[in-house]
Amino acid sequence: MYLKPVKTLVIILSLSLLLPVQSQEYSIGWELWYPYQFHNKEKKLTGVDIEIFNLIANKAGMATSYVELPWPRHLMYIKTGMIDIAFGASHTKERAETAYFSVPYRKESVSFFVRKGMAHSIKLNNLAELINSKYIIGVENGYYYGKEYQKLLDVPEFRSRINSVVDLEQNAKMLLKGHIDGFLADPITMHFFIEKYKLQGEFEQHSLPIYQSDIFIMLSKKSCNESDLAKVNKAIISLQQAGKLAEIIKQRLAF
Repeated sequence: MYLKPVKTLVIILSLSLLLPVQSQEYSIGWELWYPYQFHNKEKKLTGVDIEIFNLIANKAGMATSYVELPWPRHLMYIKTGMIDIAFGASHTKERAETAYFSVPYRKESVSFFVRKGMAHSIKLNNLAELINSKYIIGVENGYYYGKEYQKLLDVPEFRSRINSVVDLEQNAKMLLKGHIDGFLADPITMHFFIEKYKLQGEFEQHSLPIYQSDIFIMLSKKSCNESDLAKVNKAIISLQQAGKLAEIIKQRLAF
């Protein structure tokens, strides 16, 4: 049967209203950060942050896709809107200029690690004392180590004592070779790193206080809006109240 063009258009438009609306797919960056973000033996992307965010996204009804990239580039892409979401993030004033921050979903701490048996001989009571010392400390590019550390970076004599590399593995190698005197790392990450590479008896934690705070999800202000943030926050709060996030953290980080 032949239909006139106008009637055909009306029918097409009517049918289109019955079809499901395609939801936005949010891009999420990740990098190897055991036990928070990694591929398991079955090549499946998993880890504490991955499992937690998958629960949050499912609760919020958000379609997602993951992209592997280094943390400094990830932060840059959040600024430009090329990537929508980052998790495992510390809150800073600079980052908050270009990203929305969720309510916190877990905590993180950073400690100072040295060669086994050397903690007593490295005389540092606070980070500022590094300025007039002979020590070199390793850090990872783009990572946040607290307000005191950030403030001290403005001091050239402090910056000269800092050696920045790509990842924890590089810092561990440099320490074992004697190129640095210690490095900053998450104690939980350090524990699993030692287990993975069978480095028991090689490192110890120094008493130097570094940093401890909440960890958040970041949403790019270029590609997301406050409605997206509200969905994420509502999901986090609901899952926290149900004990789901604490359950993952307990199961994954117990040692």
